[in-house]
Amino acid sequence: MAIVTIGIDLAKNCFAVHGVGPSGKPELLRPEVRRGKLLELIANLPPCLIGMEACSGAHYWAREFQKFGHTVKLMAPKFVAPYRMGGKQGKNDAADAAAICEAVTRPNMRFVPVKTVEQHGQLFVHRARQAYVDERTALLNRIRGLLSELGIVMALSANTVRREACKYLEDLPGWCNRVIGDLLSDLDKLDERIAQYDHHIARMAKEDDRARQLMNLSGVGPITASAIIATIGNGNGLDFKCGRQFSAWVGLTPSQHSSGGKAKLGHITKAGDSYLRRMLVQGARSMLLRAKNKEDAVSRWAVQLQERRGYWRAVVALAAKNARMCWAMLQRGEAFKMPA
Repeated sequence: MAIVTIGIDLAKNCFAVHGVGPSGKPELLRPEVRRGKLLELIANLPPCLIGMEACSGAHYWAREFQKFGHTVKLMAPKFVAPYRMGGKQGKNDAADAAAICEAVTRPNMRFVPVKTVEQHGQLFVHRARQAYVDERTALLNRIRGLLSELGIVMALSANTVRREACKYLEDLPGWCNRVIGDLLSDLDKLDERIAQYDHHIARMAKEDDRARQLMNLSGVGPITASAIIATIGNGNGLDFKCGRQFSAWVGLTPSQHSSGGKAKLGHITKAGDSYLRRMLVQGARSMLLRAKNKEDAVSRWAVQLQERRGYWRAVVALAAKNARMCWAMLQRGEAFKMPA
């Protein structure tokens, strides 16, 4: 049985496998493969091209299949959907596997970099920290909402909520004092945990030469640098042909709605990793805030763009420029030079 391309529709326990031979005809049709049998099935096949959708567990299976000499490509599900013959009406696991097998062979298909275990470990730290930050924000809003029932209205600032809640705590009646006190205690614990994870991320960035190099850019701190290194597959940006392709992968480039020779650009696509895009945008906001007092080319360009197109367009444009410079720095290494 000569198999050259395989499409696998991933799931928790039951997988669908679709393999084709050199002529393009199906040679391996397994609509239901149990989780414990999948690795054995792939191990007994000669080295071939395997396509999968980038979803939960995809990177793990990609690393396992690569150990047997297979070439593994991951794709975003939205790029696979057009190749499903039955469309929305004929969607099932077998049809998805066939669509994946067809899509992975397309020359212009865009692929997701396969992450290593070390990169996943770093992303674990980032995901856990962001979860604690979201939990802290929810806790602050809960305190504000409860106190507003007693006529105590506070601003959105986190420091204001902490200060005002502590000031009114002793005057709160009965169980109100107990509940707000417990919430403030939980808030202190979350602050300590987030500080610990900030220390972990700073240490990861300090121990990585590429992350230290990225932190030389204005608007790129330890969190952003570490997130970029952990998110890009091989860490050197080789999965992207140019900086703009990396910026588009993050979702910082405008979407197009062009027709009849008229180019019309809309809002940014917001595709890709929202966490990485958020870090780049926050760094650009900080960079734009300090740009008025600087005379370098990038700062002058950012200030002029803000005056011409507005604050948020300047922020997004600056974030996209930082993403392109990060890619160039990873690609060229020590040969990278800042814009004159």
